[in-house]
Amino acid sequence: MNWLINSWYQPHPIRWLLWPLSLLYRAVISIRSQLYRLNRLHSASLSVPVIIIGNITVGGTGKTPTVIWLAKQLKKAGLKPGIISRGYGGNATQYPLKVTEKSLASDVGDEPIIIHRQSACPMVVGPNRIAAGQMLLEHNDCDVIISDDGLQHYALQRDIEIVVVDAQRLFGNQQCLPAGPLREPLSRLKSVDFIIHNGSDKDAEYCMSLHQGVAINLVDPTIHKPLSDFYNKKVHAVAGIGNPQRFFTQLTQQKIDCIIHPFPDHHPFQAEELDFKDEYPILMTEKDAVKCQGFTNKNMWYIPIEATINGKLDQHILNKLSGLTPHG
Repeated sequence: MNWLINSWYQPHPIRWLLWPLSLLYRAVISIRSQLYRLNRLHSASLSVPVIIIGNITVGGTGKTPTVIWLAKQLKKAGLKPGIISRGYGGNATQYPLKVTEKSLASDVGDEPIIIHRQSACPMVVGPNRIAAGQMLLEHNDCDVIISDDGLQHYALQRDIEIVVVDAQRLFGNQQCLPAGPLREPLSRLKSVDFIIHNGSDKDAEYCMSLHQGVAINLVDPTIHKPLSDFYNKKVHAVAGIGNPQRFFTQLTQQKIDCIIHPFPDHHPFQAEELDFKDEYPILMTEKDAVKCQGFTNKNMWYIPIEATINGKLDQHILNKLSGLTPHG
């Protein structure tokens, strides 16, 4: 699959062979969205406002830190947010499923564990986001719901749509799947409420910066190290996220000598994959760390990230929420 993803972001003749399939894909999603607009396909609303945080490209753009950031901002404003997610990577026997401190990534997915841990908000996962939202509201006192991803899940009606864009990769060759990375045409951006660029973009109204603070030990999370402790030292850098290179670049920019180990997004790690037969520290993302709890060692560290977003986006979202018609 790597060769296909690479072809989306650099000139490659395969895109012309896949172009007819992209036309077909685009026609199908256009018909589907039109059927929802005409109420030929059923969509449902929840009793509180729903904020969708998604993207129009395949791969990681920074939705997870955005969800956490927004949940914290809403709580600061006195609201009581709850969060729903598909729970990608989880394989529980029954959904919807509540996320708790004891949840396993194999059941609820890796990202929901991080979101629940960092936001301290009630959270429910399940492929049917309507059912997930209903369960969340049934058992929790929430006055707004944040949906982690689900921009294309039109069965769930939404009040605010937020799209996160990778400011470095943007939209690649601007073609729809499979010739390009787009889940929907670029014209879809005209109908969303807010667009956040993850990374610097001088022309963007809202830019998100991701900050790495400390490294936390997997065996004993009370042990923290500043990243400066790893300066000019050789480490194994492990990332099974949508854009592993972003993580590797952040480490090398801090003068850490990285032996990089990219894995597919949501990769279910096995112990032998991280047995590098040496004593170099292993640095990984928090998303990867939640799937390594069964085989941790003192040399394994994860680096949590925190998002900041400029442009007074939090206030603009609150203003839009306050102007919504109350749900019945």
